[in-house]
Amino acid sequence: MEKVFPNRLPRWALAFLGLACAVGVASIYYNQPLLLVMGKDLGQGARAMGFVAVATQVGYAIGILFFVPLGDVAERRSLMVRMYTGVSVALLAAAFAQGLASMIVASALIGLLASVTHVALPMAPDLVPEERRGRAIGTVMTGLLLGILLARSFAGWVAKLSHFTGWLAPISGWRTVYVIAAAMNLAFVPIMFRFMPRMEPRQSLSYKQTMRSLWTLFCTEPLLREAGVLGALCFASFSCFWTTLAFLLHSHYGMGTDVAGTFGVVGAAGALTASLAGRMADRRGTRFVVGIAGGVLTLSYLVLWAGERMQMSVPLHMAVLVVGVVTLDVGAQMMQVGNQTRIFGLGAEARSRLNTIYMTMYFVGGAVGSALAGLAWSRWGWDGVCVLALGLIALAGLRHATGYSRNHSESVVPVPPGEREPA
Repeated sequence: MEKVFPNRLPRWALAFLGLACAVGVASIYYNQPLLLVMGKDLGQGARAMGFVAVATQVGYAIGILFFVPLGDVAERRSLMVRMYTGVSVALLAAAFAQGLASMIVASALIGLLASVTHVALPMAPDLVPEERRGRAIGTVMTGLLLGILLARSFAGWVAKLSHFTGWLAPISGWRTVYVIAAAMNLAFVPIMFRFMPRMEPRQSLSYKQTMRSLWTLFCTEPLLREAGVLGALCFASFSCFWTTLAFLLHSHYGMGTDVAGTFGVVGAAGALTASLAGRMADRRGTRFVVGIAGGVLTLSYLVLWAGERMQMSVPLHMAVLVVGVVTLDVGAQMMQVGNQTRIFGLGAEARSRLNTIYMTMYFVGGAVGSALAGLAWSRWGWDGVCVLALGLIALAGLRHATGYSRNHSESVVPVPPGEREPA
C-alpha cells in the first residue's frame, strides 16, 4: 500500500526549506570567485582551474541523479542529515587540498553531497494547495538563489580578509572559506533534528525500481524533456558569466576576489523576483514565464557585452556590469521557477524523481557551460564568452518555439500508473 505523507507542515516550513536550500547549494559556488587565487596557490592557470568548477557541477549532477530520487522512497529528514554531514567532510577535504587533482576530487564530492538541496526543494508543493504551487516554489527558490549568489560574496570577502588578517593560519585565504563552510553545514544537522519532523515516503519502492522509473518518466513526459533542455541551455549560459567573472575583473580592471564576490550581492536582487515569477506562473502559465525569462537572459548578455566594448570610465563599466548581473539573475530565476512549476505539476508521487531528471540535465548543462566558457576565455576573451552565452540562449529559444508545450496544454499530467505500484 502507498504510504501517506504526514500532515502538512506549519507555515514557516517554506522559509525553512528555503534556508535548507541556501545552505546546501552555497557549497558548490564558493569556488567561482576564488578560482584565480586558488590557481596561484596550486600553480595552475585559468583553463585548469575551470575544471574545478566543472568537477563541482558534474558531482552535483551525479548526486542529483543517484541520491535525490530517494526523496520519494526514503524518510527525508534522515537522508538530509546524512548528506549535510557528508558535505561538511568534503568541504574540509577541499580546505586541505595540496594539488589540482585532490582539489578536483574534493570539489566533485562537494557537488555530489550538496545535491541535498534537491531533496528539500520538491517538498514545497506539498505544503500548499495546488493553485499556489508556483508561489511556493518561488518562495523556496528565493532561498536557493540567495544561497548561490551570496556564496560568491561570502567566499570573495572571507578569502580577502583572511589573507590579510591571518585567520586560521596556516590555512588562511581561500582555504578559510572552506573551513567555515564546513562548520556551517555541520551546524545545520542539529537544527534539522530540532525543527524538521520525520517525513515518511509516499511510495514503497526498492532503489532499483526507483532508478528504473527515472527512465520511464523521461520517456513518457515530453514536457519534462522540454523543460530539461531549456534549463540545461540557460544554466550553461548563466555559468559562462560566473565562471569567468573573476578573470574579467582581474585582466581588465586589476580587481580581486573580493570584488568578484561583491557581484554576488548585486545579483541577489534577482532572487526577489522568485515569488513574482511564481505568481505569474500561477496566473499566466509557465510557458509565458519561460518565454519572458529567455528574453531577459538575452538582454543581460547584450548589456554585459556592450559594456565591455564601449569606451568609458571604470565606474561606468562597473555600473553596466551591475545592471547586467541583476538582469542575468532575474532571467535565470524566472526560467527556473517556470520550469520547476511545470515539472512539479506532473505528479505528486514522483516529484523528487521528476526533479532528479530535470536538475541532472540542468547541471550537466552548467558543467558544459563552465568548460566551454573557460576555453572561450582562453582563446577569445570576453567577446568569446558573450557570443557563446548568446548562442546557448538562442538554442533554448529555438527549443521553446518548437517544443511540446507550443501545441499542448500544460495542465497536470498524471504519473504513469506503473510508477504508483508498491514494491
